[in-house]
Amino acid sequence: MMRKAKRSDKERIVELLRLSFIDNLSVGFLVGSSSGRNTRIRRLMEYAFDVCYEFGEVVVNEEGSACALLFYRHLKQFSLSAVWLDIKLLFGVIGFARLKKVLHREKLIENQHPKGPFCYLWFIGVDPAVQGKGIGSGLMAALLSKMDAQDLPVYLETSVARNISFYQKFGFQVFHQTELSYSLLFLKRS
Repeated sequence: MMRKAKRSDKERIVELLRLSFIDNLSVGFLVGSSSGRNTRIRRLMEYAFDVCYEFGEVVVNEEGSACALLFYRHLKQFSLSAVWLDIKLLFGVIGFARLKKVLHREKLIENQHPKGPFCYLWFIGVDPAVQGKGIGSGLMAALLSKMDAQDLPVYLETSVARNISFYQKFGFQVFHQTELSYSLLFLKRS
């Protein structure tokens, strides 16, 4: 069972995602490998939570052991709060040294997304202590049922090849791959 997250869930969700993505190559590309990496991962997850809370959905299971961040690009509008979030991302996560590489990566991702409305499954995470018990599958099934009811295609990327079979189980198909300092696989479910 999932529910819409509240602001009061932010700290738990950010920590859950930090733990879930600590060794993720795509996240590592964004935050770099220098000292303070854990802090930058936490800030990245705070940014993603805030963006999805404002321009999408943040969902969590009742136990607080699994969550997902959904972004609806077609709902994002210019606002001072969105600009402020991007400024915090630049200074607190990416830094000027990685900015050009990160912007290039984001453009590659954007080019693979459709022009019309869609759901971008930005992050889905399960507490590492309870992974492999069907919790992520339950959350994914509930999310996709909701997207099907809204007739929205779902897009995501992964840098973890072993996750492909999990996504394929739910009808996702790999439709593109690009090479950065790691392989980034693009998946969609129509």
